[in-house]
Amino acid sequence: MLTEAHAVLPASDLKRAQEFYHNSLEFDPAEEEEGNLIYRLSSGTGFEIYETSNAGTAQNTQMCFLTDSFETDMAWMRDHGITFEDYDFPGLKTENGVATIGDTHAAWFRDSEGNYICLTEAG
Repeated sequence: MLTEAHAVLPASDLKRAQEFYHNSLEFDPAEEEEGNLIYRLSSGTGFEIYETSNAGTAQNTQMCFLTDSFETDMAWMRDHGITFEDYDFPGLKTENGVATIGDTHAAWFRDSEGNYICLTEAG
């Protein structure tokens, strides 16, 4: 049966994406193949970034990072140049980049390729 899933993100400029994830999140690829970067996190999960002209066209969350230290990680990310988005939609309003839904906190940012990435902590 299905045992694991990971995100696959598009990049119009793979080198720029690699620099973003290195400089902003201190991630380096575990593997590099032609046109593809593979990242592995300490939890055993991971994600891929591949080069395509379709990058930046999705207007939805494409990947979430889960954390148990939301405020600390958000501050660290801001210190590394990440800008969090603000939203005011029916059912979702952020304050200083943070949405609180029950006991869950979430915040969204875009990577260098325009992909929407979420940071979230369940309460």
